[in-house]
Amino acid sequence: MPRILIVDDDRETCRFMADLLDRPGREIESAYDPASALALVKAHPFDLVISDINLNAEQSGLDILRAFRASNPRGQVLLISGFGTLETAIDAVRAGAFDYISKPFDINEVKATVERALVQAGTPAGPRAASPRDIRPPALLGRTAPMLAVYKQIAHAADAAVPVLIVGESGTGKELVARAVHAHGRRAPRPFVPVNCGAIAESLLESELFGHVRGSFTGAVSDTKGIFEQANGGTVFLDEIGETSPALQVKLLRVLEEGEFRAVGAGRPTRVDVRVVAATNVDLEKEVAEQRFRQDLFYRLSVISIRVPPLRERRADIPLLVGQFLLNACTRAGRQVEFSPAALEALTAYAWPGNVRELENTVERLVLFSRGAVIDAGDLPPAFLGAPPDLGERLFSGLPTLDEIERRYLLHVLESVGGNRTKAAEIMGIDRRTLYRMAERFGLDLKEGEGQ
Repeated sequence: MPRILIVDDDRETCRFMADLLDRPGREIESAYDPASALALVKAHPFDLVISDINLNAEQSGLDILRAFRASNPRGQVLLISGFGTLETAIDAVRAGAFDYISKPFDINEVKATVERALVQAGTPAGPRAASPRDIRPPALLGRTAPMLAVYKQIAHAADAAVPVLIVGESGTGKELVARAVHAHGRRAPRPFVPVNCGAIAESLLESELFGHVRGSFTGAVSDTKGIFEQANGGTVFLDEIGETSPALQVKLLRVLEEGEFRAVGAGRPTRVDVRVVAATNVDLEKEVAEQRFRQDLFYRLSVISIRVPPLRERRADIPLLVGQFLLNACTRAGRQVEFSPAALEALTAYAWPGNVRELENTVERLVLFSRGAVIDAGDLPPAFLGAPPDLGERLFSGLPTLDEIERRYLLHVLESVGGNRTKAAEIMGIDRRTLYRMAERFGLDLKEGEGQ
């Protein structure tokens, strides 16, 4: 039997709320001050507390919220305020309120919110509650054929001593592939050092990669090791390699070919034993053709090339990914939430231009802002509702082929000239023999006895 406690210093408000929420099988009690409310929640197990924030007392509804949630983590609290502000809403949410409503409130909204809160409070325990140790670090997940192909390529690349180029759209998990190549190879005990070449100013990137000596430029107060030296014996991951300048590409080529580099301001080179794994979301072959990327460096980097598929090419993996992202998000938020089948179907149908990164961020956001134990399709942003599988299908689904267009045009011309083949050929700008060949290709019978 659901038990509800209503807290308000106005007795008439308490009576009104009790009448509004009264249902067979519900037990409703009221308290008119914080002390009485705290005594009741300490003595009796309530499923839901509905409290005004400002109770004209030393303690507020927020104090009741914190005390109740501390003693009954599964219980829910609905806070009501006559002067709602951003600050009080934030305080309420941070303290664990199920929802926050401002006066004057909508009766139907209150009823619906109470129903959701009671469902949340009465959700069966089900699987054990998530704990921080359930949070998995980012990892490659997927069981579809495109991902199995990636796994095989990683296995082949792991023990090879040559560079690896990973290609794929933004958000597909290229760094995870790079880490897997490193972790499953002989260099696994040594450092894996990543650097995003597109996120560092060109003037600083050379120093970041190769280090510098004291006094080599303003601010160089001491000798500093670069990423290649830090990763000696291990792997350097050069993300967004296509963003590097031609001058820096020459220096990278020297590291790959000779195993040495020269720090900024240094008089002699430094030798290192480093494996290079690079990644890009641009077409490097096109960049080479347009002379924006060195051909020799491209060939050196792409001895082994791994393409990471976009999420739209492996939709069957989306439920698996959602499951792990949901577990991580719920653990961080300290809540148990699940997706309805309709919501999961909508997530699977979406095109995901931002790929796995966008999916993870979306799940995190939905968990943070969810009000109940179940996230339904109606809780998703409008872009997900009725979304077609992808842009290409939306634009071109149902369009006729070029042959079908030609066939329709031929029939239209023949009908317009009453079947006169000579006029039809003239209108179409072809001779009669070509007209007959077209008709034969499209299965049309142009008999000599008909028309001219």
